[in-house]
Amino acid sequence: MTDDMDETIPEPHPFDTEAPSITRRALDHERLLSGDYWGELRTFLWVAKAGSLSRAAELLGSSHATVGREIRRLQDQMGSQLVILTKNGANLTQKGRALTAELLRLDQRLFSIANDLRAEKGEADGTVRLGITDGLGVVFLVPELRRFSTQYPRIQVHMKSPGNFKNLRENQTDVILGFSPDSSHDMTCRALGWLHFLPIASQSYVERMGVPTHANVQKHHFVDSEIYSAKGAWDSWHALINRGTLAHFCDASISYAMMIKVGLGIGLLANYTMMEPAFRPLDLDVHIRLRLHAIALTERLEAKPVRLIFTLLEKLFGPQNPWFQERMVLSVNNPVYREDYAMLFNS
Repeated sequence: MTDDMDETIPEPHPFDTEAPSITRRALDHERLLSGDYWGELRTFLWVAKAGSLSRAAELLGSSHATVGREIRRLQDQMGSQLVILTKNGANLTQKGRALTAELLRLDQRLFSIANDLRAEKGEADGTVRLGITDGLGVVFLVPELRRFSTQYPRIQVHMKSPGNFKNLRENQTDVILGFSPDSSHDMTCRALGWLHFLPIASQSYVERMGVPTHANVQKHHFVDSEIYSAKGAWDSWHALINRGTLAHFCDASISYAMMIKVGLGIGLLANYTMMEPAFRPLDLDVHIRLRLHAIALTERLEAKPVRLIFTLLEKLFGPQNPWFQERMVLSVNNPVYREDYAMLFNS
């Protein structure tokens, strides 16, 4: 792989999302907080997140008719249309998006208050909700938690797979390992190292299909993911796939890697997966680089457990870890950065 293959990720955000990001204030209705609307507000927030009345009803353990009735009642009380129902789902109006943003803020604030009530801010005691992708969590965070938990046995980490890579509040987490900076006034954001992606195939695939090259790529099979769907960010990967045959899709990162390992096709994987002996890197002029960021609500960093997890992310995913240097590497000699992967997958 050569440096002229590098592609620094442009805007927009590399991981596409339909979740609302509008930050206008909305809880301005003069009677809203003193009225009997809390149930309706909760239902509305679930509709906004789920994108349909049916899905919201399923998540709430309610019925489609009940959810629809509560949305209509909330709209009548506020005197504004918040949701437009179509055959494709529930679309938010401008006021609906603004109300959603404000409710997410309130939801996160209530969550933070509840956590603060359970543990004094100066104590290493409590639960920290951390948003992190499955791949990075399994390979780097989970092994480190063995050591962390020995030192801080009263801190519980609740790992959550992010549903929205842009919005910490949407995931209701204290800290998130993100892929773009967050400049919000109430957020603390630290730039960490770089995550590198390149085409990879298994040795069994190469033995069956031959080594993929630019000259023969049209005869090769690929495995894609909707995670790589954002326009601009993954264009070189899509251009490569379009020259071959799309064999499968998979959006779960661990399952995606396993599909490549068993030889179902060529996949786009992070460079650290080269710790897997079955994998071979492919020189097909595709190298995509993402900057990692540790992001937390600033006020939550006053709590020692949150602060410790934030620091742990800086340690694990900063450029001092050779896998996350600015320049991509395909092997690391230091056993400290390989032994945990071996323990998890090749014991």
